[in-house]
Amino acid sequence: MGAPDGLVEGPSLIAVALRHVSKEFGKVQAVRDVSLQIKQNEFFSLLGPSGCGKTTILRMLGGFERPTRGEVYLSGRLVNDVPPYRRDTNLIFQHLALFPHLDVFDNIAFGLRMKRLSPSVVRQKVLKALELVDLAGFESRQITQLSGGQKQRVAIARALVNEPAVLLLDEPLGSLDLRLRMQMQEELKEIQQRVGTTFIYVTHDQTEALTMSDRIAVMQDGVVEQVGSGREVYETPRTRFVATFLGDSNLFEGRVVAADRDAAIVEIHGARVRALAQPGAQPGASVFVSVRPEHVRVAGKAEVDGDVENWWEARVRAVTFKGAFTEYRLVTPTEQVVLAHVPPRNGTIPVAGDQVMVGWRTAECVVLTE
Repeated sequence: MGAPDGLVEGPSLIAVALRHVSKEFGKVQAVRDVSLQIKQNEFFSLLGPSGCGKTTILRMLGGFERPTRGEVYLSGRLVNDVPPYRRDTNLIFQHLALFPHLDVFDNIAFGLRMKRLSPSVVRQKVLKALELVDLAGFESRQITQLSGGQKQRVAIARALVNEPAVLLLDEPLGSLDLRLRMQMQEELKEIQQRVGTTFIYVTHDQTEALTMSDRIAVMQDGVVEQVGSGREVYETPRTRFVATFLGDSNLFEGRVVAADRDAAIVEIHGARVRALAQPGAQPGASVFVSVRPEHVRVAGKAEVDGDVENWWEARVRAVTFKGAFTEYRLVTPTEQVVLAHVPPRNGTIPVAGDQVMVGWRTAECVVLTE
């Protein structure tokens, strides 16, 4: 029997464990009965919209909030009542909180000096941290002389120089422009792999989480909806929220007419679809079928592929060129709207008003019971 959702099995060493953790602020339930295990050296993201509880979890891990109920463990040690300065964690805030009156060296050295380390040790560690974030030679620069990306690197160096077992990151790339943000995503993941520290990253940006994370916990309204690798939560979502929050998705409401261990037949306004089944997809159950637009094929009737199990007739309502793909909005005779993202191709390109076929394989769609 597998581990509960959010818990990892096997002998892997666990850096962080939350057991039935809840946090209430007055009558507001910010976090509700969350259980998670995060492995050592893992890049783990908490992903969800604003107000879903992800930052509250981060603050409980850092010791800045105490859980109302439940237990928080760091490296196997119960830390509910341990203050932040006695936890083996460091937190990078969204607004970085660098000291503007100190230069780069002194910003990074601040925590080391609080530990009363010798000047020679402090210098050695700071210079090593600067090399780690590709800022060697910047130690005398003032914070006001740095670009946004360089400030990010200083904040990372200041956190890592203390060699925490767990680094907590609260949307640290949120203030950067798109190009720099994408660059920093790659660099942050490379740094994490080099130092081997457990990173716990809070974000509302799905691309950011998918790009960097080993595993992701998708949250809504204080609850963890699903935990898994980026590929798992994207390609096999367990709930409608996960399907729609992580990218675009076609959702079709229907009723299960037959099911086996692997797949279910769902009737959707008279049409039948074969899709990957989940527990609860029993005959008679009301469900949704989720299909990602990039899995939808658009073809003429003569081009229908027998290897594709699910085909519907449809009419092209709109066509939008988006560079890497063309977006088709289609409508079936039963008024089901289908979104398709089709890569560039040779031959006849369907236009608005054309009658076509839309199809997808069983392995590319999933039944959602929640």
